[in-house]
Amino acid sequence: MKRIFGVIGLGRFGFHVAKTLAEGGAEVIAVDRDEEKVKKAGEFITRAYIGDALDEKALEEAGIFNADTVVLSIGENVEASILVAVLLIERGVRDIVAKAVNPLHGEVLRRLGVRRVVFPEMEMAVRVAKSLLITGMIEEIPFAPGHSIYEIEAPRRIAGKTLRELDLRNRYGINVLAIKREGKVIPNPSADDRINAGDVLLVLGSEESIHRLTG
Repeated sequence: MKRIFGVIGLGRFGFHVAKTLAEGGAEVIAVDRDEEKVKKAGEFITRAYIGDALDEKALEEAGIFNADTVVLSIGENVEASILVAVLLIERGVRDIVAKAVNPLHGEVLRRLGVRRVVFPEMEMAVRVAKSLLITGMIEEIPFAPGHSIYEIEAPRRIAGKTLRELDLRNRYGINVLAIKREGKVIPNPSADDRINAGDVLLVLGSEESIHRLTG
């Protein structure tokens, strides 16, 4: 059975969330008061409705309250965002992901019971800055406090050596999860797998450990 996602607000963030969910095979219900945005989203999602996020009846008719997860993407209007979050919680929506514009807004949403708060612009800015600071970094996925999963280009100085020879776990506190080579992936590589020039590594470690490896 498909999961049902509700998306309230079809700005850039909400639109791309809805589109990606739909492309992933999920059932998506979206609501926005802008007719053009709704029309555009309606080309690829299950149901798209014109309506005000603060209109409880409009949200009910759209089926938002029956969604498994609701993405609240009206962060620019802080007051409306908080009021809609309260409405969703009162109507029994248990899983809410909300966009926030600043830490205070995010803290209020968390205290109301929103499961996950995201700061799209802030998070993107941090990711771009980190990619500039860490040589060869392609992507970062936060995993736990102080640790992330990084996709990095293999430093030239480690090319030609096996993972056993490199001993990255003991020397740097880094675990190699996969090696990508010429379009192919070697998952969970063994100690005898060799790193080649041009390889891309998927590794788990702290930001400090990645700096030490790539610096």
